Amino acid sequence: MNTFITRTLTAAVFAAVMLGGVLYSPFSFFLLFLLIGSGALWEFTQMAGALDYRYGRIGPVAHLLVLTSGIGIITCFAGAWLRCGNLPFSLIGKWILCCSAVLYLLTELTLGQPGKRARLLLSGFGLVYISASFGLLVDLRLERPYHGFPLIPLGLILLIWINDTMAYIVGSLAGRTPFFPSISPKKTWEGTLGGALLTVIGAGLFGWLGNYYTVGNWIVLGGLVAVLGTTGDLFESRLKRMAGWKDSGRLMPGHGGLLDRFDSLLFVIPFAWVYVFFFI
Repeated sequence: MNTFITRTLTAAVFAAVMLGGVLYSPFSFFLLFLLIGSGALWEFTQMAGALDYRYGRIGPVAHLLVLTSGIGIITCFAGAWLRCGNLPFSLIGKWILCCSAVLYLLTELTLGQPGKRARLLLSGFGLVYISASFGLLVDLRLERPYHGFPLIPLGLILLIWINDTMAYIVGSLAGRTPFFPSISPKKTWEGTLGGALLTVIGAGLFGWLGNYYTVGNWIVLGGLVAVLGTTGDLFESRLKRMAGWKDSGRLMPGHGGLLDRFDSLLFVIPFAWVYVFFFI
């Protein structure tokens, strides 16, 4: 009972913060995902030390510079819409990224322990996997708002929630056949396919009820969520198994870390961004 109450309260607070940050203003959206992206990248760098012992040798200065580089990447995508005085956030982000990346490289090349290549590769992967994805989400919010409303980002988040929830419900009721048991023993083919089907149907309803993007557009986005969201969840589960971790962090009692909550979204965003900007 205590675990259920903890999970419920955490979920309620999480939902309130998410809705407030996503809906209030472009700046609150940017700030929300800047914080989420920074926290998820920090969790990844901690996990990277378990994935490769050589990454565990990264010094505190180098560690801070990786996190600062991630902040710079996300801020680069804020464009000219958000400004600090006369300076657009995108320009500030470029300066942060350039300075942090150069200093990180110099730190590794001059002061780092053996295993520089492994640390550079893991750091670079984390920045692309996490920071660049959240940066593209910020770009979607600022460049493709529907009369100032974050329609596409909110739709993707809701569709991922539908996919996860329906896969869990269908799997609990009718799941029999394991789906990648070596990575995620609780997932079943019935739950995965049921969640995917209901996600695509829900996406079609979004398009039918709305008056901006077409039903076809939303069905494509729903398909991306169904396929890539599940792939992202399996990928992060695989990373945790390789590292010997159960959760990516403890920030959200009963729900794990930020990377656990946004693993599906991280895989969906780049493909959704390409579809929205080049095919809609």
